[in-house]
Amino acid sequence: MDEEPLDRWAARRQGRLRKPGEKRAITLGAGPQRGAHLDPDAPRLILEWDGFAWQAVATVEDYAAACRALSPTSEAAPADQPETTRPITRRNPLAPGTGRHRKPRP
Repeated sequence: MDEEPLDRWAARRQGRLRKPGEKRAITLGAGPQRGAHLDPDAPRLILEWDGFAWQAVATVEDYAAACRALSPTSEAAPADQPETTRPITRRNPLAPGTGRHRKPRP
């Protein structure tokens, strides 16, 4: 029986583990934990994984504030780099197409 080298196993295990600094939000409401969309105005507790346990970091007033706290990617782009945006182009969903779901034309 071939055994996997310990360093390879440790690297594979490390890839599966939760990374320290990962954050999540839980609802601070009465009753059992439910989906965030069911009570968007309830306050939230922001938790951060320190490698061993979830630690309380902050409380926020609602779901929108929790989303902003968990993904602060909405920060402005640096002034020396122009913002790259592409025009949004949409196809006509009722236009004739060649997809398999379309009826063949007579």
